[in-house]
Amino acid sequence: MQQTDEARARLRAMILGGEYAAGQRLTETEVAAALAMSRTPVREALRGLTADGLVRSAGGRGVVVAALDAAALRDTYRVRAALEALTAELAAERQSAGLIAPAELTALAAEADRTEEATLAGRLAEAVLRNRAFHARIAALAANTPAQAALDRLWDQIVVSTRASLDPPHRPAQVNAQHRELVSAITEGRAADAAAVARQHVLDTCG
Repeated sequence: MQQTDEARARLRAMILGGEYAAGQRLTETEVAAALAMSRTPVREALRGLTADGLVRSAGGRGVVVAALDAAALRDTYRVRAALEALTAELAAERQSAGLIAPAELTALAAEADRTEEATLAGRLAEAVLRNRAFHARIAALAANTPAQAALDRLWDQIVVSTRASLDPPHRPAQVNAQHRELVSAITEGRAADAAAVARQHVLDTCG
């Protein structure tokens, strides 16, 4: 099981990092060689990643790195919008109840700053990672494990499906402003506002 988990984690990182691109076919033999592992843990890892939606069967000839078509990507963004609204709302509620340490809110604001810096500097790959880290912090502050797990899976699918078209945000000022609004709403415990900003932020990103 340990080898399977390691193979799954390493292969997932390679897919998300772009070493294996959307639409690329992978075989057990190829992946086993790349990971310097036997085929058995690789086979189990590929099954797990198929369940995660990162790869799909290639009809008996290995698997293909999955990419969502335009309609599926739009649907995925709408589900993400609902979940991000929920986690932002829960984070604000927990803050209002005194359940979040000040240091965690400081870290959230710092992550927003780093995301803005990378975006404005044109470091797009870094900006994508920073943006995900920012939203992951909000999900962590919500302390809702099912929502976090669902969001991780959705984020993985979105990253793989949009990597080829990575370009500067069309509205960087709006994106950065919405991040700041989110931080303020959560810090001030305004649950309804946090939910509304988070939902609109994701829908604008999809837009």
